[in-house]
Amino acid sequence: MPAYNDAEAIHAFLPEVLSFAGTLRDAQRACEIIIVDDGSRDALSDVVTALMPTRADNTHIRLIHLSRNFGKEPALSAGLMHARGELVAMLDADGQHPITVLEQMLTMVQQTDVDMVAAIQANRPSESQLAKTLKRSFYLFIQDSQRYEIRPNAGDFRVMNRKVVDALCALPERQRFMKGLYAWVGFNTVYLPFTAPSRGTGESKFNYGSLFELALVGITSFSQKPLRLISRIGFVVSALSFLYGLYIVFETLLFGNDVAGWATVAAGIMFSTGIQLVCIGVIGEYVGRLYEEVKQRPMYLVDKTVDSDDYPATSTTVPAPERELV
Repeated sequence: MPAYNDAEAIHAFLPEVLSFAGTLRDAQRACEIIIVDDGSRDALSDVVTALMPTRADNTHIRLIHLSRNFGKEPALSAGLMHARGELVAMLDADGQHPITVLEQMLTMVQQTDVDMVAAIQANRPSESQLAKTLKRSFYLFIQDSQRYEIRPNAGDFRVMNRKVVDALCALPERQRFMKGLYAWVGFNTVYLPFTAPSRGTGESKFNYGSLFELALVGITSFSQKPLRLISRIGFVVSALSFLYGLYIVFETLLFGNDVAGWATVAAGIMFSTGIQLVCIGVIGEYVGRLYEEVKQRPMYLVDKTVDSDDYPATSTTVPAPERELV
């Protein structure tokens, strides 16, 4: 469970997760809950440590503090790399991933020949039409149906077995787009539609700016279409310029018309310059991703970890989380 300033949400949702983990005792299964604190500035750590004693005896809780806010994709990777279970489930901390759906996903992985079950959010009533259109366009653009399919609305809410987790952890790239990586590793995957409940506390950390940045990472990580597109645009602009040049020459030779004035020249220069700047910007995005990769910096840094073994299981009243860290 990656979390960033989600103390209130964790306070409400983690007891549900602990209660579900306790039901696995009948099957004599151990459960490990890993919460990745992605540089939170609220009382997230206090809330989690206060809830640790309320766990069942078959459940272990580990709170991983990252040294700063690295983003959701590195936080997810940190959770996967620290997970030790044969089955690994990924949940958001905001409580919008229902435990009942998680139970169905676990059953499907255990009782069928499936390597990964991904939940697809059937509808998003609170999402604007603009956001839906932009997301639909993004998934349409990034698809590579000949090799893999990045399923729209299939997020990080999923259950996977150990070989899928090991494959994801073995990927060396640092600029991660997890939705693409799930599809790239392949394996036998099924999709389970679900309807997410309304968020009870807090607000989503994703706005148009962060979604646009994530889309840039996804496109530059999984598609060469922009590079091919700008080469085609360059060819078309060059061909049109050549044809227009021929038109001016023949018009002058055959009809004796004067060459068009500075307005035509200025418009043509500005148009071609704009096209060049856009193309340079697209190429720059790819070069920037290469620059980040070749530096070989780690995706995240762990400040410290807190284990529930240090907090004996007793009945504890969990205090309400603070709004801000003072």
